[in-house]
Amino acid sequence: MKAAVIVFPGSNCDRDVALALRQVSGREPLMIWHREASLPPLDLIVVPGGFSYGDYLRCGAIAAHSPVMRAVKERAAEGVPVLGICNGFQVLTEAGLLPGALLRNAGLRFVCKDIFLHVETGDTPFTRGYRAGQVIRLPIAHNEGNYFADAETLARLEGEGRVAFRYCSAEGAVDEASNPNGSLAGIAGIIDARGRVLGMMPHPERLADPQLGGTDGRPMFEALLASVH
Repeated sequence: MKAAVIVFPGSNCDRDVALALRQVSGREPLMIWHREASLPPLDLIVVPGGFSYGDYLRCGAIAAHSPVMRAVKERAAEGVPVLGICNGFQVLTEAGLLPGALLRNAGLRFVCKDIFLHVETGDTPFTRGYRAGQVIRLPIAHNEGNYFADAETLARLEGEGRVAFRYCSAEGAVDEASNPNGSLAGIAGIIDARGRVLGMMPHPERLADPQLGGTDGRPMFEALLASVH
């Protein structure tokens, strides 16, 4: 699998994602600096977590206008899978690759802990390692993870089956008590209309190795590898 991780000033999860990709695929991913205006042939693009440009203005707002994002948009239009994690999700919404916005957490505090996710669909290149209805555990670490969209957009996401993950209890209940940031409908991750772009706030790369305390994130990277073979 030829994968690339986009690196912005302030990215801090780029190496974590690179390690997960290397462990699964056996190949070193390319680390692409945000000033690059073109991309080589690729099977996967990852926009990682962190604090691009120090979250100045809005999270992801400046990074969305970096030269490399024009190339990311072109590759996404060609069908290359794009995965945005945490700040990467924010960048993808700011760049127009995904609808909606990530607002300040409802509790107005940075939240860093393990949470549970209800897998809504197993029918994407990112989620085929899971089954619909499965409950998985992943970490979150964000201050602006409160997903918001207008009523029309939310209805479209729901109607088209484009919600990939929702926050839930350990038993799988999607309820207010299990929602760590106030996201509408407990949304933790969404996909684009073609199912080739996924944005999610939780970090699969941080639970992709037994030494990290769990492997619930690993099936995502394994599914992406399988999708190109």
